[in-house]
Amino acid sequence: DFYLTSPKFGEQFRIPSFFMTAVLIFIATLLLVITQPRGLGIGWSAAAGAIASLLLGTVTLSDIPTVWSIVWNASGTLIGLIIITLVLDEAGFFRWCALKVARASGGSGAKLFTLIILLGAVMSAFLANDGAVLILTPVVLALLTPLGVSKAQQLAFVMAAGFIVDTASLPLVSSNLVNIISADFFRFTFTDYALVMIPVDIASVAASLAVLWIVFRRSVPKRVDLSRLPAPDSVSRDSLLFRAGWVVLTLQLVFCFASSFLRIPISAVTLASAAILLLLSRKNRVVPAGKVLKDAPWSIVIFSLGMYLVVYGLQNDGATSLLSAALSRIGDSGTGAAAFGAGFIAAALSSVMNNLPSTMIGALSIDAASVSDAVRTAMAYANVIGCDLGPKITPIGSLATLLWLHVLSEKGIRISWGFYFRMGVVMTLPVLFVSLTVLALRLSL
Repeated sequence: DFYLTSPKFGEQFRIPSFFMTAVLIFIATLLLVITQPRGLGIGWSAAAGAIASLLLGTVTLSDIPTVWSIVWNASGTLIGLIIITLVLDEAGFFRWCALKVARASGGSGAKLFTLIILLGAVMSAFLANDGAVLILTPVVLALLTPLGVSKAQQLAFVMAAGFIVDTASLPLVSSNLVNIISADFFRFTFTDYALVMIPVDIASVAASLAVLWIVFRRSVPKRVDLSRLPAPDSVSRDSLLFRAGWVVLTLQLVFCFASSFLRIPISAVTLASAAILLLLSRKNRVVPAGKVLKDAPWSIVIFSLGMYLVVYGLQNDGATSLLSAALSRIGDSGTGAAAFGAGFIAAALSSVMNNLPSTMIGALSIDAASVSDAVRTAMAYANVIGCDLGPKITPIGSLATLLWLHVLSEKGIRISWGFYFRMGVVMTLPVLFVSLTVLALRLSL
């Protein structure tokens, strides 16, 4: 290690060497998670990093309960939401929604483009971004193919779908794994979080619509022939599950808000909702409950614990001290500056090192920063925005994006990393700026 006395920050900081054990473990783990060699998967890739951290002493066994207390609720919530999404998808729920959206467009390509973006925003808000992007993309392609939309025109729709599920994942604690972890860490209730972030999300969706239309307007067909599409009711495979889906999703939202008063974890609400739908699926046996359970992201539990143990090793070794000091300095300029500073830092970190570890690094640094409670709160919300939106700048920013690119390649649509990066910068930065501006205004009220 070496030490730096900075006149800007007015104190001495321990700056970890590049070759510090914790940093090397983090980089190696991140590479394993992104590349997943020989089908290792995200769970065991992160577990390998956690084991290395334990063996090399950057974390201890006593750190495991601390990290588990941060990630267990988020992991359980995400698993519950994705099981719900998979069950409803098997029942034809989202195909029905897409066909209804297509009918509502009246054959206008511009209206169809707008309505698909809004459908993605709603799915992301209520079912989380990870499940939404993996379901929405195939549904959109299945909708466009019979309409005779060309591959170039399809690209505009799938890029819009992939973009909106992240930029619209701000409104509820359950809308993104980042949100859940941050809310648990800073002890935001479901209701308090929603009151702050729903206005921000509305602004983010509006800005996303504007940016996506400017970028892709020339690729959107003027008219589409809706007569080629089947009737919406024809795609419902299980009428009982289809009707129950509306009821369960409504009750889930009600109980999520009530969790603030009932003192029950959000994961209990979503897992209970998933269990109800799985039990109902056994009545008609149209939806394969066994397949749904098999496809559920159980590895996210191992990934969350493993990845955050690795990140916790960075904190133990002092690697977050400079970021905490920088945030302390930014916080001296007021709530607005704190929101913009923390938000853009989080976005930059998320774009180069993946948003999930960036969330934890940001949270730990904000918690250690010498700022007022109001500034810390602004930074915490800004960290969420940066970690939700920043990953869209690069293909490696989030696991959902990597999975989304894989789904597209299997459908014959290949997006180069260079093209994605160019589009990511152009589309993300304006939306990030608008979202942070609305956050600063909302917190000033």
